[in-house]
Amino acid sequence: MATRRIGIIMHGITGRMGYNQHLVRSVLAIRDQGGVQLSNGDTLQVDPILVGRNLEKVKAVAEKHGVARYSDDLDGALANPEDEIFFDAGATKIRAGLLEKALAAGKHVYCEKPTSDDLEIAIDIAKKARASGLKHGVVQDKLYLPGLMKLKMLRDSGFFGEILSVRGEFGYWVFEGDWQKAQRPSWNYRKEDGGGIIIDMLCHWRYVLDHTFAPVKSVSCLGATHIPTRVDENGKTYKADADDAAYATFELEGGIIAQVNSSWAVRVRRDDLVTFQVDGTHGSAVAGLHKCWTQHRVNTPKPVWNPDQPQTMDFFDDWEEVPDNWPADNGFKVQWEEFLRHVAEDAPWEFGLEAGARGVQLAELGLKSWEERRWLDVPELKF
Repeated sequence: MATRRIGIIMHGITGRMGYNQHLVRSVLAIRDQGGVQLSNGDTLQVDPILVGRNLEKVKAVAEKHGVARYSDDLDGALANPEDEIFFDAGATKIRAGLLEKALAAGKHVYCEKPTSDDLEIAIDIAKKARASGLKHGVVQDKLYLPGLMKLKMLRDSGFFGEILSVRGEFGYWVFEGDWQKAQRPSWNYRKEDGGGIIIDMLCHWRYVLDHTFAPVKSVSCLGATHIPTRVDENGKTYKADADDAAYATFELEGGIIAQVNSSWAVRVRRDDLVTFQVDGTHGSAVAGLHKCWTQHRVNTPKPVWNPDQPQTMDFFDDWEEVPDNWPADNGFKVQWEEFLRHVAEDAPWEFGLEAGARGVQLAELGLKSWEERRWLDVPELKF
């Protein structure tokens, strides 16, 4: 059996997501495990080159992790025929332009979401990727979370009966940056830089709802900027004019109602940073990132409303945990492995840049719904 090298141009790896999830926990983890095994028994070994505008930062990351190749010359990297894949986890505003340049250079492309902050641009880059004949993909990481995989298994098994509703809660308190350092970059809170939780998170909720429950048919969304002033990485106070919370309701195919709250201004008192509760005629389930609990209709208690007496029932006692019957790897890494196999041997793949455009579509409709204060249908996109 042979070992084949595949070169990956990685852009945006000095940022939180690009560094932690894509470089360290995915590509370098694949490198350190010896590569990805292909269906014919061969091994595909990754060989990344790290690219960014700040050469000192890129060099420091490369030297820390034993990556031999790094550069601040993106055009030079794209000109190297020995590197087949371009990956981007940089700023949303420049993503589509980078993808277009990479496609023109003959590179397969893989990227974070959103693929753009403008739907026309997102559709256009998806069309160009299709026309190129090259492989293309967008990160859909939450589908690979063990908790959501368990929800999908329950749905596919018929556990819920008829699904009635889905309730999602996502978020945590992002410090303002004055007395404690913020956990997220300041550009997230500036409109001019492509910030805002609606453009960020509704892209996620599109693929989560579509693939785990049922396709999204319409949306009603209310956004808010709860914290109007923050302090950036340099200690400078700035106006946070992008939305930091979104309260959205979706109508799914089959009449399912989904409500998802997303907030960077909420303190957590729930099982995880994101939780989904699914209620159906035959049973219900609550899942976080990894854990999932179920309650079948035969195990459902019969509480009685009595505001005059303290509650004596412990409503957590009546739920059973879904066991971990399969090994759980990092979801970002698993999707990276699938994309690498897609490039190397045309293995199945369903998350092209079209999926990225659908996410942008829902985010745009969410913003429009907020602006116009009304429900909006989600039309089918044509590519």
